Amino acid sequence: MAKIMQQRVAMALIGALAAASLYFLGKIIDQNLLAERSALALVAFTATFFTALLSTAGPLSLARAALGAVGLGVAVSALVSLAGLRYVTLGDMTNQPATGVMIVVLALLPMPFLIASAGQGWRHYPTLFTQAWSIFVRTSLAWVFVGLVWGVILLSTTLFGLVGLTLIDDLLNIPIMPWLITGLTLGLALAVVTELSDYVSPFLILRLLRLMLPPVLLVLAVFLLTLPLRGLSGLFGGLSAAATLLAMVAAGATLVTSAVDQGDAEATQPALMRRATQALSLILPLPAGLAAWAIWLRVDQYGWTPSRIFAALVALIALGYGLSYALAVLRGAGWMGRIRRANVGMALGLIGLAALWLTPALNADRISAQSQYARFISSGDAAVLDLWQLRQWGKAGAEVIATLEKTATVPGQEALAAKLAESDVAADQPSPDAAALRATLTAGMPVQPASATATRDAILGLADPSDLAYWADRCADPLPQGGPGCVLVVADFLIGLAGEEALLILRQSDGYISYDGLVLDAGLLQRRSVIAPFGALPDYASGAAMIRTLQKAPPSLEPAPYNQIRSGVVNLMLQP
Repeated sequence: MAKIMQQRVAMALIGALAAASLYFLGKIIDQNLLAERSALALVAFTATFFTALLSTAGPLSLARAALGAVGLGVAVSALVSLAGLRYVTLGDMTNQPATGVMIVVLALLPMPFLIASAGQGWRHYPTLFTQAWSIFVRTSLAWVFVGLVWGVILLSTTLFGLVGLTLIDDLLNIPIMPWLITGLTLGLALAVVTELSDYVSPFLILRLLRLMLPPVLLVLAVFLLTLPLRGLSGLFGGLSAAATLLAMVAAGATLVTSAVDQGDAEATQPALMRRATQALSLILPLPAGLAAWAIWLRVDQYGWTPSRIFAALVALIALGYGLSYALAVLRGAGWMGRIRRANVGMALGLIGLAALWLTPALNADRISAQSQYARFISSGDAAVLDLWQLRQWGKAGAEVIATLEKTATVPGQEALAAKLAESDVAADQPSPDAAALRATLTAGMPVQPASATATRDAILGLADPSDLAYWADRCADPLPQGGPGCVLVVADFLIGLAGEEALLILRQSDGYISYDGLVLDAGLLQRRSVIAPFGALPDYASGAAMIRTLQKAPPSLEPAPYNQIRSGVVNLMLQP
């Protein structure tokens, strides 16, 4: 009992120390008491070290967990610092969310290997499988407990307030106290959950996941069988469709992993479930391949960007899982064991890929900047350049901008010089002239029906200047076949609201089509989501064609649970 209490006290203190460290690091950064790059390295190390220590302590002794956490923290901190060298100021690093995802993967995925290395070996699959799921379950339950504690604290504060007591309020007004309470509670909860590992295990979650395998198999099978009949036009050209496919691959791989479990004795036993697991393994390469194809078509048309590079890597990982699972099944007996070995190999590959992303060998900013520059050189058209994006790509983007500025001085590059000048003016004017923008949109934004100018003017009058600037920019960027890159359709979409609403459709610089529902209600301008109830929203070439169609004539208004418009074979409505 004494040992249990010692472990609880130690974990609670570690949690409190972690929270206090992050709190004081935030203060140091806010007051510029530490060089920017030193602060980045220290934050990366601190966050990784305490996360690994709290997650692996229990399965490992505190000393062994701390040793592994130090090594992981140093590795992550060094790679994050290396990635930070791509930027003049580290604030620009926050513009690349994919980098944040890779840092999280690099910090979390090695933890089961750290635990396994202290036992039967770092490649021992039963340990890796059990510990990976156990870390997830322990951490989730601990955070649920933290939420419950804060719920009790807030209720207690309210109750004390009824009798004029401010003790808890006074305590919480000490800036560091909320951090300490959260950290201490989290550490204590992790200690208790680890003690009850025989009762709090991933067994239940894995069994529930297995129930989802047949439905997911059915959905994927129906999708793949229907796809040739419906055509591929709605599938290729956008990351949204690719993301959906990749999410389904991830779900399928997770379900297959839960079915094969840590060993044959624990794996699913019913013959029907085993056949379903084999079938799902065999078809996973198909959605992964379709997602990869969709991403490649977009890259081929618009070039690389960091988000597309990230999406391509995710597709590569999905293909790796899909092909390894399918080959494992096709090779016959022992297929479950081969899937388990593939999981270890893919996890190691994912860790390596995340590390590579943070090194100069896979500098997504440099690859993207050079790709966009190559597109300009090959086409000679300054319109293909997205200068705002280039400015987000760190030193690599700045180098391309500098090269473009030199090129703009050459005779015959007047269009490039004008684009650079416009971009510079826009960068120097963070507060656009709203009145001028409204005048520009009044003259350049197509409206259907043409008589709906009152609703258009009301929307423009209430819109934020930054929105007006973006709309004006998109409308001024012509469609591939000519004409403004936008259209505003006014109709009585929501019959429960008085007056009319509007649907604003814009073509973005990379060809992606955005849809905004604009609702005037009680003197305010509200946004609503837009859905296509019988299919996917048109994108890229089909979306540009729809904009041109809507610019020519008012669309028909058809009844639905909420009114919708029809443009050709496409129905559009505002999501309530």
